[in-house]
This record gives sequence, structure tokens and C-alpha cells, in this order.
Amino acid sequence: MLIYYADHFVLPLPPGHRFPMRKYAALRERVASFAGDLLRVAPAATEAELARAHDPAYIAAVCAGTLDARALRRIGFPWSPELVERSRRSAGATLAACRSALATGFGVSLAGGTHHAHRDCGEGFCVFNDAAVAARALQAEGLAARVLVVDLDVHQGDGTAAIFAGDASVFTFSMHGRGNFPFRKCASDLDVELADGTGDAPYLAALAAALPRALARAAPDLAIYLAGADPYAGDRLGKLALSKAGLAERDRHVLATLRDAGLPVAIAMAGGYAEAIDDIVDIHGATVAIAFERWRREGARAGQPRGRARAAC
Repeated sequence: MLIYYADHFVLPLPPGHRFPMRKYAALRERVASFAGDLLRVAPAATEAELARAHDPAYIAAVCAGTLDARALRRIGFPWSPELVERSRRSAGATLAACRSALATGFGVSLAGGTHHAHRDCGEGFCVFNDAAVAARALQAEGLAARVLVVDLDVHQGDGTAAIFAGDASVFTFSMHGRGNFPFRKCASDLDVELADGTGDAPYLAALAAALPRALARAAPDLAIYLAGADPYAGDRLGKLALSKAGLAERDRHVLATLRDAGLPVAIAMAGGYAEAIDDIVDIHGATVAIAFERWRREGARAGQPRGRARAAC
């Protein structure tokens, strides 16, 4: 199991911007406390890898800084060379996490989940769609014929759904807030829409009912899990009112279901916008810790020692 980070490729933002860029460095520090020897710098996705999921003209405009003002408003970030590098590293982190998952059962990106990026445009703080880039790369290399995307960000994965519309080789499952962004949604292969204020028990019941359906229909070789922190009750952009304990139970259920089915699982962090950065880090850190402990237990059962946790998350 390897864990990829890109927080030192900092995206410069104007004062008062609502995107919590600081969460990434804080998350890496948290993860280093119990799995530091597994951390690796994320590689940058190449233009060829990006082009399997995105329009070459869009990639060229991003890289050259020629996106117009409307396109940048839709993304929500100002253009800079750092934006390009950060976006390529974020996509590369998820692709690398998928490679780790295929080799060891698990892989983690401490970024990613950029599921609002469409083939020819960015949206909602998403420039390149990391799950789509990764899935297409693995398919092109013959490493995974069928991929399941389990998207549990509070917002629907509209870009992922649109990129893979009509493609039976990638199954998109999104469970999200009905009344939340994006307000014009694209049809995933399986959408579960939840009311504001859903809370832990109804959320977990809906997940327990839907995930086996997605697995059965997808028949995948690999799962990419977008483990959003934004269903949290204290999130500024989420409205589903889950507790930290509920989100941890979500992660345990997803990882147990996927691994018990024999699937390699790559995890990306997706959204998190709580007022307190520590709350975001607590939730994402717990996701990684749950995966780490499961990976260690699987290694112990197989008689393959996998290190020792240095601190609880």
C-alpha cells in the first residue's frame, strides 16, 4: 500500500478564497504520524494520460493559460502555472494509487476526487477528472478492463458520469445530496439522492442497500473510492449532517464490502469544507487510517508483515 501526496505543489489563491488548500499539508502530517514510510510524492499525469479522458484542446488551453474568464469562473480558481502542475499531480496521484491497489490491494491519494471536471471543461474546483484519467490509463494498459467508481462526496459526480456515459466498462455510482451542487446533474449508472439533514443511520442504510447493487452491475476489476469529507454536519457546502463516527462507519463498510469481494481499492479524498481545518483532517485522516489498518490485517492473515502503526488516528 502506497499513499501519494501533492500538497507541496501549492495552488496560489487570493485572500478570502473559500477553498481550504491548507487541509492537504495538514492531512499529510496526520497520515505521516501512523504511515509515514508509505508516503510518496505524486507523479504528474502526462498529457497522453490526460487526453484519454479529456479533450486535447481543453488540456492545451489549461496548460497554456488560455482559458477564458467564463471557463475560469466555472472552475473557481485563477489560472497560474501552479494550477496546471497541481492539477496534473492530483490526477497522477490517483493513477499511482490505482497502481498500488492493483499490486497490494490498497492505494491512497491524499488529493483527487475532482469529479466535476468534464471532458472539455472544468467545474467546481476541478480541472482534470482524476478518476476518469486513472480508469482510462489502466484500461489502455490492459491492467483493468472494468472499473467501479464509488463516489460518496456530498456532491454528485457529474463530470465522471458524463465522461463515461454509455460506456459499460466504467460503472459510476454516486450517493449525494439531492438539493446540492451541481444543480443540473448528469445521470450516473446508479444515483442515490438524499434529502438535506439525512443523518448517520438513514445514510448508512441507503449505502448498505446500494453498494451491493453497484458491485453486481459493475462486475469490476478495480474500485476507485471517492471518500468525501463533506457529508459532515459541520461542512459549509454539505447538508447531509453526518457525524465523524458515521463517516468512519461509512468508510469501514465500503472498504470491507469491496475488499471482501476481492477488489483492489484506490481511495481519493474528494471534498471537505468544514470551517475548522482540523475537522476535515480528522475525517480524511480516519479514512486513511481505516484503510491502513485493514491492509495490515490482510497482510497478517497472509503471513506478510506490513509494519506497525506509530500512533492512532
